[in-house]
Amino acid sequence: MDLATITPAYRRVPESGIELVRALARMPKDRPGYETARAAAIEAWLPLARHLALRYAGRGEPQDDLVQTATVGLIKAVDRYDADRGVEFTAFAIPTILGEVKRHFRDRTWAVRVPRRMQEMRIAVADAISELAHTLGRSPTVPDVAAHLGITEEAVLEGLEGGRAYSATSLSTPITADGNAELADTLGETDADMELAELRIALGPAMATLDERERAILSLRFYGNLTQTEIAQQIGISQMHVSRLIARALGRLRVHLGAG
Repeated sequence: MDLATITPAYRRVPESGIELVRALARMPKDRPGYETARAAAIEAWLPLARHLALRYAGRGEPQDDLVQTATVGLIKAVDRYDADRGVEFTAFAIPTILGEVKRHFRDRTWAVRVPRRMQEMRIAVADAISELAHTLGRSPTVPDVAAHLGITEEAVLEGLEGGRAYSATSLSTPITADGNAELADTLGETDADMELAELRIALGPAMATLDERERAILSLRFYGNLTQTEIAQQIGISQMHVSRLIARALGRLRVHLGAG
């Protein structure tokens, strides 16, 4: 790929920048002036990095972050370029920069971290859907995508499901026109009373197995919140006797509820 045959945005790189990156590739890294020449080469090729970064603008990432990521790719290209292989720097730099930008989207922009396999499957499914929609003239079905990619329908569905993790919606997002209700208001929560409903239903028959005094003592203890001493005074027995009756009654309830 020759510099003169690609987009005019790349032609802003001066000829000196082209020669500089070639010379830098042949320069020993411990040679005086290497770092200065390296910085000059990177700066000369920054228009290329910016141009490639802007191809991905509008995809949810700040433009400055994209340019910074592309610049990292440019630096890697400058450091790894081998002029003796006879390959133009642009042919080496462009895939390196684009790879860095795509890696940024793959690794940094997912709202929920998912395995790389699922990320790659999402991309493959999305590309297949786009291609099939053009060739079929309609929205492709899951079997269409599976046949096109040579994978199972379950794998296609997994890729579609994984795509939902790419972006997230804030729980503070308004869901009404007046903004008085938020998404978080629609989420359910654990209802302790519901969890105890079955136990309450079974408790009635279990309580019926106790005698009247035992039921009265348990009612005073757990509903009236009286101490054992207060119950003893009210019933007219000793505190130790109250303790034994509570223990015996609870034991019978556990047995009855466990059997139920």
